[in-house]
Amino acid sequence: MNPFLILGLAIGAEVTATLALKAADGLTRPVPTLIVAVGYGTALWLMSTSMDVLPIGVVYAIWSGIGMIGAAIGGAWLYGESVNPTMLAGIAVIAVGVTILAAGQGQH
Repeated sequence: MNPFLILGLAIGAEVTATLALKAADGLTRPVPTLIVAVGYGTALWLMSTSMDVLPIGVVYAIWSGIGMIGAAIGGAWLYGESVNPTMLAGIAVIAVGVTILAAGQGQH
């Protein structure tokens, strides 16, 4: 299976778990807490699987960058958290940084 697809699934599981973490209310609500546990477990397993093929730096850059963007967008969508121009600029900087790091990993 394509390692970038596996990484994408890992990021989806991580973002889902992160968004459920807020709903879990200090891990006192059973269903969101279960989503958190399964989501993070799945995310870490899939992330480690993608590292069988991809360099750690690329995996972690993509994981953290897209994960942060997904959490910010998901927080705005699900919980009405604000997204302002400064935050959008930060998201753009993260996206550029991830792209540069990924491109640099291919150079020797």
